[in-house]
Amino acid sequence: MPADTRPVLYIIACGAPPASQLPGFVRDAQDQGWDVCVVATPDGMKFLDEGNLAGLTGHPVRNRYKRPDEPDILPAPDAVIVVPATFNTINKWVQGISDTLALGLLNEAVGRHLPIAAVPWPNTALATHPVFLRSVATLREWGVRVILDLGRLPQPSSAPPGSAPAPGPEPVPFPWAEVRAILPALHAESQAS
Repeated sequence: MPADTRPVLYIIACGAPPASQLPGFVRDAQDQGWDVCVVATPDGMKFLDEGNLAGLTGHPVRNRYKRPDEPDILPAPDAVIVVPATFNTINKWVQGISDTLALGLLNEAVGRHLPIAAVPWPNTALATHPVFLRSVATLREWGVRVILDLGRLPQPSSAPPGSAPAPGPEPVPFPWAEVRAILPALHAESQAS
């Protein structure tokens, strides 16, 4: 069987509801010529159908560092996209913290100068936190393409922690069209490097 020559896109999924919508985005990326691998944060795994994603991509969904005696089971990335990216992941990433596989791969991607995009999805209260705003600015300084519209983010929950969510407005739609539209630029940049 001939080797797969498609560029490899790592999708880093964090713990936010849009992660449950990844299968459609995986198919879109594959239609654009990518070999897709999904890596999740520990909280991101709560939103994923691991078996479905592994079946779609042909690769296992990774969420932890491998043991020293385990082989590396994913091909090396040519580009990385963090979708959705949480408040926690964005801030830890900018600080160079690699306490999860997802963060370790993001930090390596910056060091390797890979094409990277991130789609932060905090609620509106977290999105205006000064540290988060500085982190987003830093990522942009590093050349990371950041898709973030502060006017199109979910509202914070008004329910007390541990209680059922209060009924509220319709959920804010995740910007999947903008995410799909950035894939050709990542592809072109990955081919140029």
